[in-house]
Amino acid sequence: MSFPLAGWLSDRIGGAKASRAVGVVYALVLPMIALAPNVWLLAVALTAFGACHGAMDVTMNTWAAEVERHAKRPIMASFHAMWSLGAGLGASSGWLAVAGGLSPLMHFALGAGVSAAVTLWLAQVPWQSVTSPSKVGFALPPRPLVPVGLVAFCSSVGEGAMADWGALFLTLVSGASEATAALGYGVYSAAMVVARLLGYRVIEALGPVTTARLGGACAALGVLVALIGASVVAGMIGFALLGVGYAVMIPLAISRAANEPGVSPGRAIAGVATLGYGGMLLGPVMIGAVAQVTSLGTGFGVLAVLAAAIIGLAGAMRPRAS
Repeated sequence: MSFPLAGWLSDRIGGAKASRAVGVVYALVLPMIALAPNVWLLAVALTAFGACHGAMDVTMNTWAAEVERHAKRPIMASFHAMWSLGAGLGASSGWLAVAGGLSPLMHFALGAGVSAAVTLWLAQVPWQSVTSPSKVGFALPPRPLVPVGLVAFCSSVGEGAMADWGALFLTLVSGASEATAALGYGVYSAAMVVARLLGYRVIEALGPVTTARLGGACAALGVLVALIGASVVAGMIGFALLGVGYAVMIPLAISRAANEPGVSPGRAIAGVATLGYGGMLLGPVMIGAVAQVTSLGTGFGVLAVLAAAIIGLAGAMRPRAS
């Protein structure tokens, strides 16, 4: 819902200004979740927060694409490493809030205040965006970017599955205790952060197509190691390989979309993000549906098939001439 509006706003006023504007609204909406007195207003608050979250994804990536073009280096993955780091810090803040006896309202208000202050302070860096005309409309990728969006979809299915099913996989398939299984997502996230911070070096050395193929192969290997090994150690190694494999897929897709000739960056990124987010939402459902009929191990095997699809679609990451 918010993607086309965010893409249009980014094109009209630039990714930098759009990110600052959405950042303010984002911070204001978060405490509304804790203030909701009933389930209906909670649904409204969560919808508003989700819309802001999606809009920020588009505007920030549009700005990051501008910075990447200016730097003339494939540094998009480095920006996405901060997303992974932020997710870890957010989870840690929840633990601290519970340990400190903070109410949800106090926790969300403090989080929103700190996040807004830091974000707006950092966002004051001087930056002049190149604007372009754009229309508001449902954001699907233009035809040349459909394979790029599918790469984002396949990767996001895996990311969603890791977040929602990873710990249960380690418990039921790898035989881990509940405490140990909780570490699985941490291993996955840590591997992704490191791979994203170093990803630009790999992309510079090998190019986006080869890097995407290697990422898909690494993700497929991770699934196979976790499934065949059927142990805690194999599961952790497999999760780390999945983190490395998925690390640069979305950044590569965003960079490729932002540089599609004849399409405004905001609209192109919004289209690819639509498929990407669709994968993150559908991933857990797909794994659960397959697991219900067969087993959780078979459900995770779907990720290997999607990783193979990434390898096949990797050629779409090659930039097109203007």
